[in-house]
Amino acid sequence: MSEETMRYVDGFVLPVARKNLPAYRRLARQAAKIFREHGALEVREYVGDKLDVEFGLPFPKLAKVKRGETVIFSWILFKSRAHRDKVMAKVMADSRMDMDMNKLPFDIKRMAVGGFSLLVGA
Repeated sequence: MSEETMRYVDGFVLPVARKNLPAYRRLARQAAKIFREHGALEVREYVGDKLDVEFGLPFPKLAKVKRGETVIFSWILFKSRAHRDKVMAKVMADSRMDMDMNKLPFDIKRMAVGGFSLLVGA
């Protein structure tokens, strides 16, 4: 297998109140820095821009967005699943990741999360 086909991504979809976007951005930047320091290849955070699609399941419905909220779509790229597991262990042991889950700028219970192996790369 080539390095490209071994790539692994952790993906996230979560609703965030628009008024909390500045606080979320600060948190995301700090987390991205920590992930990169511990070996993640890339960290990307995107805020919903065109969410009124006419087909499929729109992200706002998937994320159960409430009035005044938008959707964040993010992912972290790793070399492989094994690399992800090593990086994640280091990140979770990093004291900078210690935070009060009740004071996050989003509802962690409504966050969708998953790990994904590359199927097609172009």
